[in-house]
Amino acid sequence: MRLTLAIVLLFALSAEAQQQFSVYFESNKFALTPAQDVRLQEWMAGSGAAKVVAIGGYTDEDGTTGFNDTLARRRVDHVFDKIKGRVAIRDDFKTRSFGEQHQQSADKSRNRKVTIHYLTQAELPRENEILGIRDEPPAPKPPRTFPSKIRVPNPDGTKTEYELDTRFMMELDQAEKGEKLAIKDLNFRVNTFAIVPESRARLYELLIVMQQNPALKIDIQGHLCCMPTDRLNLSTQRAKAVYNFLVANEISKSRLSFQGFGSTKPIYPIPEQDEQQRAANRRVEIFIVEN
Repeated sequence: MRLTLAIVLLFALSAEAQQQFSVYFESNKFALTPAQDVRLQEWMAGSGAAKVVAIGGYTDEDGTTGFNDTLARRRVDHVFDKIKGRVAIRDDFKTRSFGEQHQQSADKSRNRKVTIHYLTQAELPRENEILGIRDEPPAPKPPRTFPSKIRVPNPDGTKTEYELDTRFMMELDQAEKGEKLAIKDLNFRVNTFAIVPESRARLYELLIVMQQNPALKIDIQGHLCCMPTDRLNLSTQRAKAVYNFLVANEISKSRLSFQGFGSTKPIYPIPEQDEQQRAANRRVEIFIVEN
């Protein structure tokens, strides 16, 4: 879409990108002479891969200001009509009718012109950089609110209330692709993949975030402590136990994966020095695949 702007050119091109081409007009005329039309045709023929970013129209000081503004605009329109469809033009390009309001040359014939500002093919990969256009950072995701408690029905008809860690839930919800978060206090019975009752709240924290954030995709990663080999494949089975809980609660398998690393990625060297180090190595982590 062509726009006429009477204040400034769309872009203030840097010195290295001051690619310009001008054609000149006879006094009080807005149509190119045959000779200048040939120059324009030759420029277009040699600039097939260029992209126009702005067009400016100028006049000499003869005539009234209003007349000259109109004349400059008509010159711009005349050139635009000749180049459209022949040379690429930015969708948001602008035209500017300067009229006589510009630095006048002593040679009046050099003042009656239209100047095309453009980028060469070599400059196009850096188009936005050259034009000073910065990509806007993505707007931060609005924080969701999560419950601090949840009551879960039991098979016998009673309900169990769990306290939820809303800070962890918010961290998980806002985590970026590639981040990894450990599920704190997610414990299993010794040498099994059975989650102890005291840790079930951790599962519901993960479930609620997955339910409220449909864009979230995760890889559930299990880790062991203490022993150099995972003979029972417990790290995988524990990650799978979390996976199965989410699937059983209608989280799509397409958003989930799981794997076990045994003790190959310890936080502390094995053998650990104390229970604190063993607990840190014995963990389930959530790797953010998409969010």
